Amino acid sequence: MSLLEKAQPRILIVDDEPANLKVLRQVLQDSYRLSFARSGEAALELLDKEDIDLILLDIMMPDMTGFEVCEKVKGNSDTARIPIIFVTALKDTIDEETGFKLGAVDYITKPIVPAIVRARVKTHLSLVQADALRETQIDLIQRLGRAAEYKDNETGMHVQRMSRYSYVLAVAAGIDEQTANELLLAAQMHDLGKIAIPDNILLKPGRLDEGEFKQMKAHAQIGADILSNPQSQLVALARSIAITHHEKWDGSGYPKGLKEKEIPLEGRIAAIADVFDALTSERPYKKAWSVEDAVQLLQDESGKHFDPELVALFVQELPKILDIKNKFAEQIQLSR
Repeated sequence: MSLLEKAQPRILIVDDEPANLKVLRQVLQDSYRLSFARSGEAALELLDKEDIDLILLDIMMPDMTGFEVCEKVKGNSDTARIPIIFVTALKDTIDEETGFKLGAVDYITKPIVPAIVRARVKTHLSLVQADALRETQIDLIQRLGRAAEYKDNETGMHVQRMSRYSYVLAVAAGIDEQTANELLLAAQMHDLGKIAIPDNILLKPGRLDEGEFKQMKAHAQIGADILSNPQSQLVALARSIAITHHEKWDGSGYPKGLKEKEIPLEGRIAAIADVFDALTSERPYKKAWSVEDAVQLLQDESGKHFDPELVALFVQELPKILDIKNKFAEQIQLSR
């Protein structure tokens, strides 16, 4: 099938009673592709052969119960993502609790009501699609971040390290896990605007003159412009980082000359992570600084370039930072 051809979602219906399979086929066949299995073993075999989007699973079956099938499906990394809805005559809340603990997303009781079956199936397939869209968004963000990074760092490792440093610093600053993960993703877009900077400026081995530096500074606003009118919190966060990660605590940064906590927290975090990694990384136009020298600069610039509280936290978390630095080391020799 061509990637341009949109196939209907495929649902696997598992029940040892042919009559139940027939009823569910009549309810769902007009909207979905259907596969059928009359035992847990047969269901697991089908999962190895077909791409299944959702499973409707009976509980009381001979040889292997629905609970056992669910446990095996959720224990396999290749199938764990598939939502499972139990279809059962059982009404005991203890059984429901067991199913949910095993990873099921819903229950439908027999005798089924067609409208309820269609509604539950549609709802859970919509959630799967939402997860897929989220994964696509993340994938595109990471690719755009790497595209910008390849302009002056062929390995693309800078965005991997810098974004993870940002995560560590965010958690140390009291940011919750979910938001810190958003920051990790968004920080990978911090230099997106470099796409528009000429190579002769971006890769110049010596000091930039006034005109060249003016062009270089434009990358912060360009990145923000590319990410303007965000339709998601993640892109909004990426835009904020792009336009504020060169602001300085004392107000001498760019592009807006923001000062102290006028700079959003995400920008202050990204500034430290970005500078530390830039200093400790080799580029075609510079040698890498030692970790000790880079930390000393952060401390010297505490209260001037950087938020002093965040600098102290960064130094406190240095063992984690260095673990990341080693894990995501440059993988090819930089040369031009």
